[in-house]
Amino acid sequence: MKRFKKVLYVNDSTDDQDWAIARAVALAENKQADLTVVDVIPIEVVTAGIGLPPGGPISNDLKAAVVADHYERLEALVRPYQQRLSIRLDVLVGNTPLEVIRAVLNNAYDLVIKSAENPNWLERLFGKNDMHLLRQCPCPVWLMKPREKSNYNNILAAVDFDPLNPLGSDRDLNREILELASLLALSNFASLHLAHAWEAIAETTLLSRSGTSLEGVAAYAEKERARHGIEKTRTLHRKGLNILGDEMRKWIGVDTYDYLSPSFHLPKGPAKKMIPRLAAELRADLVVMGTIARTGISGLVIGNTAEAILDQLSCSVLAIKPPGFKTPVKVDS
Repeated sequence: MKRFKKVLYVNDSTDDQDWAIARAVALAENKQADLTVVDVIPIEVVTAGIGLPPGGPISNDLKAAVVADHYERLEALVRPYQQRLSIRLDVLVGNTPLEVIRAVLNNAYDLVIKSAENPNWLERLFGKNDMHLLRQCPCPVWLMKPREKSNYNNILAAVDFDPLNPLGSDRDLNREILELASLLALSNFASLHLAHAWEAIAETTLLSRSGTSLEGVAAYAEKERARHGIEKTRTLHRKGLNILGDEMRKWIGVDTYDYLSPSFHLPKGPAKKMIPRLAAELRADLVVMGTIARTGISGLVIGNTAEAILDQLSCSVLAIKPPGFKTPVKVDS
């Protein structure tokens, strides 16, 4: 099963972070991972009010003073945990998502943890910086709902696949989704749920036609053909989900799989509607999902669909990129 080796926690100095740093420390301690806590200061903070461009003596002195102040706050934040774990601290200046992604590229972090912005002027949990990280960060990003409870009860893993080839091009992404969801379910003693949303091609058009006499007979026959087609499609998706479950048993080990005893869900409908709805019905504390997948197949968690799901979630999310994903962010840019 996948293990984290280097974890980056992104602090928010404008909000209480005691609850979040405690969870990050517990994860790093439990998985024997290195933990770095970073604070990112917006560039305007170190130049505000002095009317000078960055780089001059006054600007540099102000920057050093602000950085030192933030570093002291980080030291106070992690002080209760330093006897348990060696924690590296860093303070960066610039745009938060860009600086975090550059840190990931420079230091090979394999997980970023951050408290969700939860902008109070929007009816959604994730803000602009969160969405930039979800789109562009090359490693998994765990965005925590502010001031959430210390342990999760229900974790939902959303997977997608081609029902004719469930172990095809999405195999590696689905494996990472399921392994990370299993890892967190174990550490939280949480129930694990697997979900795959599916749609039958053109079913709405086929099943909405009606008529009378000969036209009615033809329409009825067409509806019956459509109904059998939908049942066949459902069976294919169910078979694919079961195949993925069998692979999961191999990936995480039989004992772990049997202990978790994951529940399988096959909601019918577009993923952008069904995944948030299922998360709400299950009272999921965390959704583990991919943000980029295959193209050209209806119902997959990809691009706008992923963002539509994220806009509707009211719980924490662990978002994962597929193997081979290349961030557009450059280290030296």
